[in-house]
Amino acid sequence: MAERTVRRQARGLKRMAEILDAAEAVIAEIGYPAMTTNQVAAQAGLSPGSLYQFFRNKEEILDGLVSRYTDERAVFWTERLSAVTPDLPLETLVGQVVDQSVAFKAHSPAYWAVMHGSATGDTLAGAADRLQEAVGEQVAAMLLRRAPDLDPARARLMAAMAVAMVSAVMALISTAEPTRAAQLIEELKVALVRYLS
Repeated sequence: MAERTVRRQARGLKRMAEILDAAEAVIAEIGYPAMTTNQVAAQAGLSPGSLYQFFRNKEEILDGLVSRYTDERAVFWTERLSAVTPDLPLETLVGQVVDQSVAFKAHSPAYWAVMHGSATGDTLAGAADRLQEAVGEQVAAMLLRRAPDLDPARARLMAAMAVAMVSAVMALISTAEPTRAAQLIEELKVALVRYLS
C-alpha cells in the first residue's frame, strides 16, 4: 500500500511539473495576463478537469511557478555564494552573475515575464515582488560575504538597487537585436561594478 502511495505521489509531482512547464511556455509566448487555464491544459496535453486536480486557477499556477523559480534560483545563488570571498574581484563576480543571469533568461523566458510583470496587476505584482525579494536576499548575502564589515541594512539596500538595475536592463535585452543586447549586457556590468564599488 505504501509503495502504491509513493508511486501515485511521484506521478502527481511529475504531472504538476508538466503543467508548470506548459504554463512557462504559454507565459513566454503570450504573457501571464492573457494566459488561461484552458491554454495551459492544452499545452500540457490535459483536459481542463485534469489540470484542476492540481491547480484550481491561474493564480495557483503562478504561485507554483514562483515556488519553482525561487527553489531553482536558491540553488543557483548557493553555488555562487560558496565561491565568493573578500579576495574575489568585483568585476569577476559581477561578470559571472550577469552572464549566468542572461543564460538563465534564455533558458527560462517566463521567469523574466513574471519578474517584470509588476505593472500588469496585483497578482502578478505580488509574484514579481516575491521573486525580487528572494533574489535581493541572495545578492545581499553575497555582498556581505564579499565585504563582511558592510552594514547588513546597507547590503540589502544595495542589493535592491542592483536587482532593479538588472531587471530593467533584462527587459531591454529581451527586445534588442543581438549586437545591441551584447552592448547592454556590458554596460550593465560596468554600471553594477561602479555602483557596488
